[in-house]
Amino acid sequence: MAHSFADITPPIALTPLDGRYRAQAAPLVDHLSEAALNRSRLVVETEWMIHLLDGEVIPDLRTLTEDERALLRAIPEDFGAEGIAEHAEIERETVHDVKAIEYYVKRRLAGTSLEPLAEVVHIYCTSEDVNNLSYALMIKGAVHEVWLPAFEDLIADLTVLAKDTAEVPMLSHTHGQPATPTTLGKEIAVFAHRLGRQARRIPANQTLGKINGATGTYAAHAVAVPSADWERISRTFVEHLGLTWNPLTTQIESHDWQAEIYADIARAGRILHNLATDFWTYISMGYFRQRLSAQGGTGSSTMPHKVNPIRFENAEANLEISGALLDSLSQTLVTSRLQRDLTDSTTQRNVGPALGHSLLAISNLRRGLAGLDVDADAMAADLEGNWEVLGEAVQSVMRTLGVQGTTGMDNPYERLKDLTRGHRVDGEGMREFIGSLGLPDAERDRLLALSPHTYVGYAAALVGHLDDVDPGGRA
Repeated sequence: MAHSFADITPPIALTPLDGRYRAQAAPLVDHLSEAALNRSRLVVETEWMIHLLDGEVIPDLRTLTEDERALLRAIPEDFGAEGIAEHAEIERETVHDVKAIEYYVKRRLAGTSLEPLAEVVHIYCTSEDVNNLSYALMIKGAVHEVWLPAFEDLIADLTVLAKDTAEVPMLSHTHGQPATPTTLGKEIAVFAHRLGRQARRIPANQTLGKINGATGTYAAHAVAVPSADWERISRTFVEHLGLTWNPLTTQIESHDWQAEIYADIARAGRILHNLATDFWTYISMGYFRQRLSAQGGTGSSTMPHKVNPIRFENAEANLEISGALLDSLSQTLVTSRLQRDLTDSTTQRNVGPALGHSLLAISNLRRGLAGLDVDADAMAADLEGNWEVLGEAVQSVMRTLGVQGTTGMDNPYERLKDLTRGHRVDGEGMREFIGSLGLPDAERDRLLALSPHTYVGYAAALVGHLDDVDPGGRA
């Protein structure tokens, strides 16, 4: 009988993010793992205790000393492998993860000057008071400290590439057919600009939090300490954590802000998916050459001549997985039955995979881009083989002259259609046709000087719009 991998120690990863792709996803572990959730809970519990005591909220209780504040803040800071194991042991007894956090903190206060104040830990809180703030801290940290910097670095890579290739002419392909030429840099700049808009949207999202009791009414608070201004205490605590206070909730914070940020990240991922498929296509057309050393290892197991665009294909797949997870999070987290149900508890534990697959895709896109060389000769050959794309220029000049009263400019579109549709036209043939049209000298000479290589309009200059705003969204 085959060995059971489930019995192997250390445990074998079930998901690729914790196995094959661990290195790329690892930065999110400090923010979105179960251990990170418990560390954030410790932050909320200890800061709440400091907030209540230093604010003299509960009558007849003293404020804290500087050493006592340091002791409390050291609890989450010191939460490592031993603390994780201890919390798990407590949770096996409590069968409640947040209650286990409360007991964990109280153990740290035993034998200290704070032991007589241990019952202040978790006072007036429901579990969701701690959880919503913990998730807010985790998600804010993951997005702003890990995902967004990686996303901005990719935009910066694209911006450099766009500027470097701003004047490299390239045949366009609308509907997959040869079309009005552009420049490679301008097409890359379109992606940098699109992604830059998303990069600026994401930091503008609010991260909401609440601490208002079992049904959002401060009922226990008001009964226990009626003299306190509990709304002010709640607001100042949430803001102290660097979050935006939500004044109206049920037992749970409604998670609408999470849906908003996931929608933005998912949209950014769909633009990245478009980028991956376009670059894959340019590679297949020969517009880019791939350096084998940059793409990594064997190109094909049977065809030694091949260098497969694996980084872009990997990015596509991971963006599809990430987008599906982010969409699911956005759709389900905004719904809670009546004042509370626990579906969000399970759902939120999947934020890590959603951002992890996106982060992996960004890593692969950057690695893929870094392994490309522009083949300007291949692009030039395509341009030279498609002189018929100048048909647009010729008929536009003829139509302009026609509306200005120049004779002989009738039916310009139809005349160019007869020449170019379904036919290959070389440079000599196009110049001969232009010369036969009876154009005024200035317009004739301007068109005769034109080629597919130079018929790019303002394409190169348009790349300069990336400097209108910092496309990465950085200050």
